[in-house]
Amino acid sequence: MGKPYSVLVVDDHPLLRRGICQLITSDGDFTLFGEAGTGLDALTALSENEPDIILLDLNMKGMSGLDTLNAMRQEGVTARIVILTVSDAKQDVIRLLRAGADGYLLKDTEPELLLEQLKKAMLGHRVISEEVEAYMYELKNATDDNEWIDSLTPRELQILQELAEGKSNRVISEHLHISEGTVKVHVKNLLRKANAKSRTEMAVRYLNQ
Repeated sequence: MGKPYSVLVVDDHPLLRRGICQLITSDGDFTLFGEAGTGLDALTALSENEPDIILLDLNMKGMSGLDTLNAMRQEGVTARIVILTVSDAKQDVIRLLRAGADGYLLKDTEPELLLEQLKKAMLGHRVISEEVEAYMYELKNATDDNEWIDSLTPRELQILQELAEGKSNRVISEHLHISEGTVKVHVKNLLRKANAKSRTEMAVRYLNQ
């Protein structure tokens, strides 16, 4: 996945969205995939193709950022999804990261730093604003118990049960009538939510709950 990285900006404030889009296009490492004012518009924009990064607002009318994030991951979207919000509430940070966000940045982030963080996200790093970084410790602790299981979508839970029976991606894809690629995406999201290093570790924790 080479540069420039394509970015979809999802925010229900037109003025702010326009500003973010201008910032993205001012850096040669990025191109603008598109912009959306609602979660539904964002999902529609992803129906045929997807960008490298999705910058997603949290507090939107209609579908919230969390609802949109869950819907995207359920649809098998593999783009890096970074939350960009004014909320520094601990519960929001933990909830969004546990749901599969690749980053959580605050809207008062300096423009240059925001671009830098997005580049880090594309290198596989989880990017977090300094102000809310302390909550990461609690997120790690929270995933040590079984709370992560409550955050799973019905499809993820179905796949976790198949994994716990020792089935391979190919067998799961045949059994659930979905592509092997989709199974891989779900497994990746499951590992992230469980904060597990392997599918075996995740299966053992699921069976021991």
